[in-house]
Amino acid sequence: MKFVLSPVVCILAATLGSACVVVDSQGHIAREEKRFTVSGTPELRLTTFDGAIEIRAGEGGEVVVEIEKRGPTKETVERLQVDAKQDANRIDVEVKRSSEDSVFFGIGHHMSPTAKLIVTMPKQGNVTARSGDGAIRIDGVRGRLDLRTSDGSIRAREIGGEMLLETHDGSVVLDGVVGDLDLTTGDGSVSVSGKPGALKLKTGDGSITLRAETGTTMKDDWSVSTGDGGVTLYLPSDFSAEVDAHTGDGSIRSELDVSANDGGDNERRTLRGRVGSGGKILKIRTSDGSIRLKVS
Repeated sequence: MKFVLSPVVCILAATLGSACVVVDSQGHIAREEKRFTVSGTPELRLTTFDGAIEIRAGEGGEVVVEIEKRGPTKETVERLQVDAKQDANRIDVEVKRSSEDSVFFGIGHHMSPTAKLIVTMPKQGNVTARSGDGAIRIDGVRGRLDLRTSDGSIRAREIGGEMLLETHDGSVVLDGVVGDLDLTTGDGSVSVSGKPGALKLKTGDGSITLRAETGTTMKDDWSVSTGDGGVTLYLPSDFSAEVDAHTGDGSIRSELDVSANDGGDNERRTLRGRVGSGGKILKIRTSDGSIRLKVS
């Protein structure tokens, strides 16, 4: 249950957007909004030292960035610096923490300042997003997407283009992906569905599930690998590739018709052969776990 300790204070300014301040039992919260008008494809660079980043597609040619700053005291929040600038269609928003701030220890809890970014942008645009510690979510945006967090999950829906996603520690779930995907997590499971062209999926520790939709065609070689976990690939019945699969400890089973180069069966630790008319290489590796090839 939340107890309001002081009223909400909102300040409106035509040029700077709006600011809103709340104090409650969870600490001190300040919200401000930045609005930018673009005439072409926006180029966004979003950076926060600690906090989640949420990006969603909107209508029209406007980019709206809401910054939610949170900290144990009013002074801590006020020391968080927001740098926002625009040069034509390039927009940079960065939140920096003061070097004076450290973790605040209160009764039964501790808190350090954070800054969450909530962004609404056109459906077509290029995004570079960085969080020192926080989840990233993006919905409905297509373009060149470079999303990285040091610690946190990544969630995406209906995205496409050239996609580079990385988290050092967190799971990744992507639905409705179209285009070239390069995805890495140091520790966490990976689940992807859609129509990738070029594909790289890598986790240091966790399972991988890929659901390739009907009509998926390999634009380039695919690489799917995990240090510890099972791999399950759902592929269309008319899918074509040169399969190169290996598990250090587990078995490989395929529902697809693989013309094995060595003439062996489809239940083993290594499977190499052609699916359909062959073509690009589908490389699958797990150090410890089973590999399953299924018909989607």
